[in-house]
Amino acid sequence: MKLTARKALYLTGKWSPRNIDRISMFTFIAKRIAAGAVLLLAVSFVAFMLLHLTAGSVARNILGVKATQEDVAQLTEELGLNRPVLSQYWEWLTNALQGNLGDSWSFPETVTETVAARLGVTLTIVVLTTLVAAITAVILGVTAALKGGWIDRFVQFIGLLGFALPGFLVAFLLVTVFALQIPIFDAVGYTDPGTDLVGWLKSVTLPVLSLALGGVASIAQQIRGSVKDALNMDYVRTLRARGLSFSRVTIRHVLRNAGGPALSVLGVQFVGMMGGAVIVEQIFAIPGLGPFAVLATSASDIPAMMGLVIITAVIVVVVNLIVDLLSAALNPKVRLA
Repeated sequence: MKLTARKALYLTGKWSPRNIDRISMFTFIAKRIAAGAVLLLAVSFVAFMLLHLTAGSVARNILGVKATQEDVAQLTEELGLNRPVLSQYWEWLTNALQGNLGDSWSFPETVTETVAARLGVTLTIVVLTTLVAAITAVILGVTAALKGGWIDRFVQFIGLLGFALPGFLVAFLLVTVFALQIPIFDAVGYTDPGTDLVGWLKSVTLPVLSLALGGVASIAQQIRGSVKDALNMDYVRTLRARGLSFSRVTIRHVLRNAGGPALSVLGVQFVGMMGGAVIVEQIFAIPGLGPFAVLATSASDIPAMMGLVIITAVIVVVVNLIVDLLSAALNPKVRLA
């Protein structure tokens, strides 16, 4: 008879709520990792097929309109675009699993080297934006839910403003005011924090604020609604009747229950900020993945675009896994479901 993990724990006397919790969490993580691996494989396959639908014009785009048909045919053969597309995908996949994303057609370095050199800059902007948006949204959302009145209306106004104003317009306004009229921050460029910490803060402040407004709007509204709903639950009245202070009930119970939905919105906002960073980096001349993506797309650089797609997909999978783990830690029903 097949011995399951639960039966084994029961027979050895190790059956306990803590062991059950560890098994459920391990199963939860394993399922999420497996689902992420399948998603990465599907994304890479679909992206590769879609990019190669235009493979016939790649050589022409690289050589220019004045190139002869013979030159186009020769470059197509050199790039391997005349081979079966499934064969090309299999070769790319086997190399990618070994950490080799191929050679760029328009950059001197390999795709792996180029992405690695720029990824840290983009992640710095996005992570800082996420932290600023999360902290600001928690303060605004909780305050609006608890105090109500004009504070609640102000948070709703901020939410509408964040949804209505696009990031690039906010960026132009911030540059005009705080870089040109009041020269406090840098208008363009990026300073390495290891070289000049103050200069780094000046170079990232405006890009972070440009991206953060939309995130603050979404997360603050979610937290406001979740906290209000939690405050009306029966368990809050029960805890208050048992003598627990309002602040203790709010911090230990209400915020914990409201944290799950807020984390989900935060994960979605993080992924959206990765896309918004492409535009913001162009505006502020930041050497991240944004300019690289624009140049790779305009040059029809399929290896570079595939590298961007797969790196972005990996980041999305990792962020979703972290959000799921935090949600499961806050609410055990998530992993048991």
